[in-house]
Amino acid sequence: MFREDLLKGKTIIVTGGGTGLGKAMATRFGELGANLVIASRREQVIQDAAEELRKTGADVLGLSCDVRDSASVQELVDAAKKQFGKIDVLLNNAAGNFISPTENLSTNGFKVVVDIVLNGTFNCTHAVGKEMIADGGGTILNIVTTYAWTGSGYVVPSAAAKAGVLAITRSLAVEWAKYGIRTNAIAPGPFPTEGAWSRLAPPGLGIEKKMKNRIPLKRFGERIELANLASYLI
Repeated sequence: MFREDLLKGKTIIVTGGGTGLGKAMATRFGELGANLVIASRREQVIQDAAEELRKTGADVLGLSCDVRDSASVQELVDAAKKQFGKIDVLLNNAAGNFISPTENLSTNGFKVVVDIVLNGTFNCTHAVGKEMIADGGGTILNIVTTYAWTGSGYVVPSAAAKAGVLAITRSLAVEWAKYGIRTNAIAPGPFPTEGAWSRLAPPGLGIEKKMKNRIPLKRFGERIELANLASYLI
């Protein structure tokens, strides 16, 4: 589908890059020649992922980062610049979500998801965006969700936060275009991943079957499909 050197020489930051879809996209970027900076809150997870991603032949920097903390994000950006000189792409993928009847939500439960998804995306976009403006451009790709448009029961914190990320995407696509910065978003449907999937579709409740029945292809997405789409957009 792509030239093997499609992303050669590009430096890409992937938040939430240690597991799941973030790791799958980072792997594809590495296969296509990119320099990778992957970030996650869990140090051991990100170092294990970095070691695995190096098998693609990519130059990989794995760093612990809490996207909710602007100082931690700035440390990530500074380290990426020191290692590779320039940041070409930011993939905002770090997320948090859980299933809960809204009436049972705690204020802290709502705040945690919004802090990671919405505030975290802003923190990373703000810090990296300033570097991209100074360097003459770049690409920002945000991972949102279909229910940022449609809404969905039992995921109000995530739906609200992802809708906010979508608004950031649309706004900066207009505002920062003059700096040569392209801003896009992908809204994936259901993709089975380790960890999050067991929380969003607990076994024994028939949730997976119901989700599949709502999908015209009657199947879930495959990671390579999302990874190829992300590679195209950046």
